[in-house]
Amino acid sequence: MPLVIVITGASAGIGRELALQFAELGTRLVLASRDATRLAEVADAARERGAVDTIVVPTDVGQLDQCQALIATAVSAFDRIDILVNNAGVSQWARLDQLTDVSVIERLMRINFLGAAWCTHAALPHLEASRGRIVAVSSLAGLTGVPTHSAYAASKHAMRGFFDSVRVEMADRGVSVTVAYPGFVTTDIRMNSLGPDGQPLGHSPVREGEVMTVEECARRIVRATMKRERDVVMTMRGRLGLWLKLMAPGMVDRIAAETIRRGR
Repeated sequence: MPLVIVITGASAGIGRELALQFAELGTRLVLASRDATRLAEVADAARERGAVDTIVVPTDVGQLDQCQALIATAVSAFDRIDILVNNAGVSQWARLDQLTDVSVIERLMRINFLGAAWCTHAALPHLEASRGRIVAVSSLAGLTGVPTHSAYAASKHAMRGFFDSVRVEMADRGVSVTVAYPGFVTTDIRMNSLGPDGQPLGHSPVREGEVMTVEECARRIVRATMKRERDVVMTMRGRLGLWLKLMAPGMVDRIAAETIRRGR
């Protein structure tokens, strides 16, 4: 029986590429994001890549009722959910002392953390029934503090604590949890990173040609999902940082600051 996979933030970036790569496994896809037009384009591409069936559900994960409706629609369409991929997110590029619209902090928490928590809560009974899998796309910023990303890092730290806890809670129910920690990835998402005024930057501060491709990032997430791996820390710098944070936290701070300065 084809796996039923729900992917949030599926209209662009990592989410779009995850949809295409999961499609190659002959799956049924439920694609969610706020952009219905781009979702439809991804759905067409996924069918061409091998998806057995695909539906689109325009969803703002920052709204509890829409998260619940997404899961209900998925179950109504396919009678089950095997994998939930919490990928929807928005980034930030501004120092805290530069913020002129402090409400951006709440916005980041609602989309990056609460949306993932709400979708997961709604999907849990169905994932338990299928002994399914939960995937959370976090960030290296979920492992350490990152300058110009304070609220974003907070939302990703929240994801880590939440999904580490859910993993333990659901272990005896056969539900696995995979948390992915990408670094910089070549997507157009950073064009929409929120600046000091809470509006999209309109440009990418990252050296896009010198960071991981979105195809490689998605490939690692798909592989880890199918193997039910616990964590996917995608860069050597990130893995090294986990150890250094215990022994030399000041060094990790300097590495994080230099990474942001260089944009890679």
